[in-house]
Amino acid sequence: MNEENRVMGIDIGGTGVKAALVDTRSGEMTSERVRLPTPQPSTPAAVMVAVKELQRQLGWQGPAGCGFPGLVKSGSVQRAPNLDPSWIGYDLAGRLQAELEAPRVAIGNDADAAGLAEFRFGAGKGVAGTVMVITLGTGIGSAVFRDGVLLPDTELGHVEMRGKVAEKYAAASVRTSKGLNWKKWGRRLNDYLVHVEYLLGVDLFIVGGGVSKKPEKFFPYLKDVGCRVEAARLGNAAGIIGAAMFPER
Repeated sequence: MNEENRVMGIDIGGTGVKAALVDTRSGEMTSERVRLPTPQPSTPAAVMVAVKELQRQLGWQGPAGCGFPGLVKSGSVQRAPNLDPSWIGYDLAGRLQAELEAPRVAIGNDADAAGLAEFRFGAGKGVAGTVMVITLGTGIGSAVFRDGVLLPDTELGHVEMRGKVAEKYAAASVRTSKGLNWKKWGRRLNDYLVHVEYLLGVDLFIVGGGVSKKPEKFFPYLKDVGCRVEAARLGNAAGIIGAAMFPER
């Protein structure tokens, strides 16, 4: 294996911080995936401690890419809706590079990371038209592609539905917190996809996040969407794999 192709992919989420080493040519993880619970409160300092520990467990000293659940501009956090408010204005790029002592670090939205991985190596490979990758977890992340070109930093989990933000209605966390069975939650997800398909004229939805491992539980209730819907082929690893791709962009 060419070491020049290996990057540490980091996926910061509302419930977990995950990392692995990735061969960016093949899209394969070349190490085990390591995970720690997202600290509570999820302050920048606490999350940086978790990231540093994951680096130690992987025994890695090299380039890194990080998927972050919010908006990062010029390395600085602008929005972080599912993390502690103290992230706003935080120099994530600078701190990551210092903490990891990495030769290079690149950062992007976590859903964009998952989308890049699925588009290059997964269910979106070779698909033309409008493709939207959604990640279902604590919230709803979105990555929108038009003929293979990413429109970065979309937040379509925050469109309004039924008087509330969509991710408060149909995120995977809602199924758990409200004790919904798969059928009731699947119908909520169906409503969300129908709404977004109407807004964007989507040709293909790729559904990612942890629930993508169990498509048989809820795909039968996605009946009215009006376009193809597929499960993410890379599953919950897409965020890590895509994050590792950021330094090459």
